[in-house]
Parts: sequence; C-alpha cells; structure tokens
Amino acid sequence: MNQIDEHAPTWQLSDTRAVTLDRPCVVCIVNATPDSFSDGGAYNDVDRAIEHVKRAIDDGADMLDIGGESTRPGAQRVSSDEQIKRVVPIIEAIRKSGIEIPISVDTTLSTVARRAIEAGADAINDVSAMTEDPEMLALASDLNCGIVLMHRLTTSDRDSYSDQYDRNPEYGDVVGAVRDHLEVQRDAAIKAGVASDRIVIDPGLGFGKSVEDNLELIRGTSQLLELGSPLMSGLSRKSFVGRIGLGRDSNPMERDAATVGLSVMHMQYGARIFRVHDVGIHRGALDAAWAVMRGI
Repeated sequence: MNQIDEHAPTWQLSDTRAVTLDRPCVVCIVNATPDSFSDGGAYNDVDRAIEHVKRAIDDGADMLDIGGESTRPGAQRVSSDEQIKRVVPIIEAIRKSGIEIPISVDTTLSTVARRAIEAGADAINDVSAMTEDPEMLALASDLNCGIVLMHRLTTSDRDSYSDQYDRNPEYGDVVGAVRDHLEVQRDAAIKAGVASDRIVIDPGLGFGKSVEDNLELIRGTSQLLELGSPLMSGLSRKSFVGRIGLGRDSNPMERDAATVGLSVMHMQYGARIFRVHDVGIHRGALDAAWAVMRGI
C-alpha cells in the first residue's frame, strides 16, 4: 500500500488558491440538480445550497464541487444554458457571502466552465477527461485553473449501475486501460499548456465499471499514481459500494458506512482527495486513519 509522502504535493487551483495534500482533502458534493442519484433536488436553489455549503465547511470540508448535470447512469443530458442557470448563481452567492473555500465546477462543457470560473470557481472537474468538448483543454490553459481528468467508458445516459449490467464491461486489464487513457489525456492537457501541478486524475469509480472492476481500480491505485498526479476518489454512495458493503440492493442513503470504509482503504492505497456527500463522517474517519498512517 502507498506510504505517506515525505514531501506532500500541492494541487494548484489558481494563482490565489491551492490545496496542500499534507492530509486527506475532503471535497463536498453540491449537486444543483433535480435528478442526482443520492441527493437530487436537495440543493438546487441558492438558499439551500448555501446552507449545505456552510454546514460542510463547519464539518471540515476543504473544497466544494458544484455541478448542474447529473452523471448517474441513465440521466438525461443537460444543456449548457441550463447548467449555467443552476451553478453560476450558487457560486456567485458563495463568493458574495465571503466564503473563500476552493470550488470546482463539475461539467464537460467549456461554456459552463468559463462562466463558473468567472463567477469564482477555481477548477474544472470533467468526467470526460476533457474529451467531450474540444474547446475544454484550451480553456483550461487560458484560465490557468486546476483540472480533474476522469476516466469513463461511455456517457452517463448510455451507462448502467455497476451492479446491474446485463453483461459486464470488458477491459482485460482495467487498471492498465484506465491508466493508459488518463496518461493520454494528461499529456494532452500539458501539451495544451496546462501546468502539471494543476492536474488531478480520477479513475472514475462507478463510470462504466463492474463491481469487481471498481475494487481492482482501488487496489491498483499505485499504478495510476505512477503518472505523477494526485488521485481523487469518487466512490461516495455508489451502487457497487452498497453491493459489497450490504450485499444486496440498497438506496444511496444506506451506503455511508461502506463508503467511509472504502474511502479509508482508498487512502491507504494512495488516494488523497475525496469527493463525498457526507463531509463530517469522512473528515473524522480519514483524519483518524491518517494519524495511524503517519505513525502518531
């Protein structure tokens, strides 16, 4: 398993904001959507989103990830105009309230990303690894912002839940396939002018992977870290988590205990950034495990 780095890396998000990974970084999910798989409709107006953000900060969030399009399997795609309508007022309200926590925008569209960065976001979290919109890499370079490059097998509207495939995806070597894809996209980002310290990679747990594929990707984290970028873990409340933690069909709100257990294991294997729904339980669990890993 991955050991504690003697010299902690820094994820540079902008000229004024960065995340130093000298402890686990907890990123709070803020879904400004009516149809996300876990909390759709809970935070899709400004007032409720701000309440959620303030509570998350009190619970120890290091960063926010705000998205206006659900990426659950089977979700309908959302236009750029609608995504902007959903996310930009929330980002503007956060900044107007004086909250300085780093923010990423969860989108695959450059027009949405630009408006979000202009409103006060610092990074682009792109589940397509910046392959869906041909303008995204140039935009990230021009804005000099942080980016997350995630692997997915297909778009969410064509995908299935990890434990509900009629026929599981066939990778052969899932870790190698994901690593190769992320390496290509990381190199493309650097070639486009994105600084290497602005890049985080995400294996895309739950995105076009079977239950066992997801577990293999967690076990294979060290191979992904050979690319030289910090790794984001995005397994919170996903169907494969419920399947292995509860051994049955489950609803997302039942999966928090299994989510925390897998997040701690993913940290032991080398993940350092955790995109989660429940900040408080992750902050406590990850910090406790981190203290053990540091030998305190």
